[in-house]
Amino acid sequence: MIDPLFQVKVQCPCCENTFSSSRVRPSFRKVTRTDSDFCSHYRDEVNPDFYVVRVCPNCGYASTENSLQELTPRQKELYKNRIGKSWVRRDYGGQRTWEEALDCYKLALLCAQTVGDKDRVIAGLLHHIAWMYRLRDNQEQERRFLRYALEAYIRVYELEGVNIDNARLMYLIGELYRRLDEPYEAVRWFSRVVNDKRIMDAGMIKASREAWQNIRQEMLEKKMELPDEVELL
Repeated sequence: MIDPLFQVKVQCPCCENTFSSSRVRPSFRKVTRTDSDFCSHYRDEVNPDFYVVRVCPNCGYASTENSLQELTPRQKELYKNRIGKSWVRRDYGGQRTWEEALDCYKLALLCAQTVGDKDRVIAGLLHHIAWMYRLRDNQEQERRFLRYALEAYIRVYELEGVNIDNARLMYLIGELYRRLDEPYEAVRWFSRVVNDKRIMDAGMIKASREAWQNIRQEMLEKKMELPDEVELL
């Protein structure tokens, strides 16, 4: 029987140790559905999201493919002083349970925040942690980390907002507002995607229009006042 996992070699950005980390073979990545904020659900027990984070067993530094690939001496010192000195050697290179995957994400988040990684990386880690809690139907923790992710995505937009390729980011901000029961903020972001003539991403325009129509219907059913200044063309 074929093992759904295979090993890749990774060099730690912090201690430069080379270690093995597991990935899921493409043939075993069977998506059953995808949520409106891009969270994928998979068939069986093999979830590729469990293996996004690579953890160095030597020093404990955790990162993803999108994280900083090289650290300055100052960043390495910050990590060692704040996290690394307390690391107890353990290996996450094999099959991971939900609890172990969550631990890896939270460790990667701490590492990213400590060394000052990109806001996009931090936002993505926060969002993935929310998805992990969604898998266990822990709505309180899911909403907590969705809020953190939303705040981080807004910081990314404020830094990159002039970039016309940010339709997906703008949609995602609106969707997280929707999931956090803030429909007025949600529709403002959806309308930006639809009404900005520079945006050519047909998929995100369609998704934003559909999300706004769904919110509009929900607001009418709840007898909530619709925001007059927001219209979708």
